[in-house]
Amino acid sequence: MADLPIAAVARIAKNSGAERVGADASVILAEKAEEFIGDLVKEAVKLAGHAGRKTLKAEDIEIAAEKFE
Repeated sequence: MADLPIAAVARIAKNSGAERVGADASVILAEKAEEFIGDLVKEAVKLAGHAGRKTLKAEDIEIAAEKFE
């Protein structure tokens, strides 16, 4: 089960151009978004650790996100 609110994910999809979003599609979108966030955080944690920090900073997220572009 996804931690992200399904309704919020459906709203994001609609705001991004989807006219309608099925309930099953919303669930899959939430799951995939959580997987992406998890992968992004793992990469950012590596960067913070390399800098000798335990706390993630915005710059860690920004640099990690470049890997996924």
